[in-house]
Amino acid sequence: MRKLVKFGFAALTSAALAACSASEDGIVEADPSYEETLQTALLDAKPGDVIDIPEGVFSFTRGLSLTVDGVTIRGAGMDKTILTFKPQVAGAEGLLVTASDFTIEDLAIEDSKGDALKVSEGENIIIRRVRTEWTGGPKTENGAYGIYPVQTTNVLMEGNVAIGASDAGIYVGQSKNVVVRNNRAEFNVAGIEIENTVDADVYDNVATNNTGGILVFNMPNLPQEGIRTRVFNNKVYENNTDNFGVEGTAVASVPAGSGIVVSSHDQVEIFENEIRDNDTANIIISSVYSTNYSESEAVAGYDPYPEAIFIHGNELSGGGSSPDGLDLKTLKTAMYGPTGSFPDVLWDGYVNKRKLVNGKLPEDQRICIDNGDAGIINVDNQNGNENPSDDISDHKCTLPKLPAVELALAE
Repeated sequence: MRKLVKFGFAALTSAALAACSASEDGIVEADPSYEETLQTALLDAKPGDVIDIPEGVFSFTRGLSLTVDGVTIRGAGMDKTILTFKPQVAGAEGLLVTASDFTIEDLAIEDSKGDALKVSEGENIIIRRVRTEWTGGPKTENGAYGIYPVQTTNVLMEGNVAIGASDAGIYVGQSKNVVVRNNRAEFNVAGIEIENTVDADVYDNVATNNTGGILVFNMPNLPQEGIRTRVFNNKVYENNTDNFGVEGTAVASVPAGSGIVVSSHDQVEIFENEIRDNDTANIIISSVYSTNYSESEAVAGYDPYPEAIFIHGNELSGGGSSPDGLDLKTLKTAMYGPTGSFPDVLWDGYVNKRKLVNGKLPEDQRICIDNGDAGIINVDNQNGNENPSDDISDHKCTLPKLPAVELALAE
């Protein structure tokens, strides 16, 4: 049985309680000594403990950390229990967790100097109804990641809100068996990002006002390559915020106005989403060579080409009318006129030429579009944009549907 550990006002002295006051919006302002109280609770935690944080705004000058398996951290609600790191002077994250069988829910982490919530090398992770936010709006100086599990297995992220991250608001990297559902990501560079992850389902989320809505990336120089991601039943719209990522990072190359972006990832199924009004393109498919890597930087054993991408059954509208970047603007105007738009799918054109048979990829490795009148443009980056084409004939195909992700979690 889990032990409930209340580290809130009950743990404060009467003098500290007297120092608490209610703000204009009704949220209780807590005594600064709570920082030590909560850090002690995390350091002394034992498997099975529930650390219950009450309603209030709690300020921290140092990052928090948890290293014990089997712990739950629970607040009173993402707009009621607020951990603010605005005065933070030490620590690379707001909260760093290196543990398994971990749950965090119903609280907010604001204005951390680095990542807001990072979970590293654990399994059986539940993150739900957590809000991460940089309250000053989109800025390069904001922390890179909002919610950031990396090298994890069996991960559920649901009901969260991520705002203002200078890389990705909701991110899962180098992980296995992941479900990301019912979240909202807004005003991040990347709203939701799945990177180098094996078996991920991303569904019933809202991604809007980001630079790019939902990203599925496979990057070099990492210990695991990703494969098999399903992106479905999401609302991905108006992701037109100027890119404020740190120069030189992969996401800094994502054009403003990107809906769903697949980069160097194989076996991605994009279906039954509402994708609209993303100014560069509603769906972008690219190689890592169109980010901040060149073909001369190819890594042995790494596959830089996106293959087996299946797009079907989406509601697509608007978008493509005002692409980001001079090259894309010029191409759009040249092909479709000043008032025209790119097709819904924009492909950079990189392909593994060694696999081509009579100029085509094998059927099971193609980009397949079975989505009504949705079109595609190949901008031909691989050949210096010499022969852009919107001929969809090679992409009128289907692929086997990917299996659903099943989590082994005690929810």
